[in-house]
Amino acid sequence: MKKIIVASDRAGFTLKEAVKEHLTELGYEVTDVGSKDTGDGGMAYWQAAKNLAPRVSSGEFERGILVCGTGMGMSIVANKYPNVYAALCENTFCAHNCRAVNNANVLTMGGWITPPYTGIAITDTFLNTDFLEGVTEWQTENLPIFLSEVKNIEKENFH
Repeated sequence: MKKIIVASDRAGFTLKEAVKEHLTELGYEVTDVGSKDTGDGGMAYWQAAKNLAPRVSSGEFERGILVCGTGMGMSIVANKYPNVYAALCENTFCAHNCRAVNNANVLTMGGWITPPYTGIAITDTFLNTDFLEGVTEWQTENLPIFLSEVKNIEKENFH
C-alpha cells in the first residue's frame, strides 16, 4: 500500500480534507498530523509543518502534503529540515516541474487560493510525476548534478 503524510493549519483544513479523501479513495494510507478542524482544533501553520517535515526528513515518508492559507508559510518551515524539498504549487504545471526538475518531496498548497478540484489535480500530478520525467536531454544530463550541488549546500548548512 502507498502511504503519505498530510497536515494543514485552520486555513488549509478544507482543502486538506478533500485531498485526503481523494487519496484514500486511490488506496493510499494517509497519516494526518493536523489540523482537526477550522476552529479551536486547528493549529498554526508552523506547527503543522513541524509535525510533518521531520517525518519526511527521516525517510519515514517518501512524500508529504502541507496546506495553509497561501502555502507559503508551510513551504518556508518545511524547507528548514534536511532532506525536505517543499514546493508551493498553484497549478499542475508547477506540480509537474517541482517533481520532474526539482525532485520535490513535499507539496504545499494554499487553501485560500486553491479550490478542492484544483488541489486534487495538483496532488495527482505531484504524486504521478517522476524526477526527470518529460524533461529535455540537457536537463536529464545536468539536473542530477545540480541536485547533488544542492545536497552539498544542505550539508554545509545543516548541522
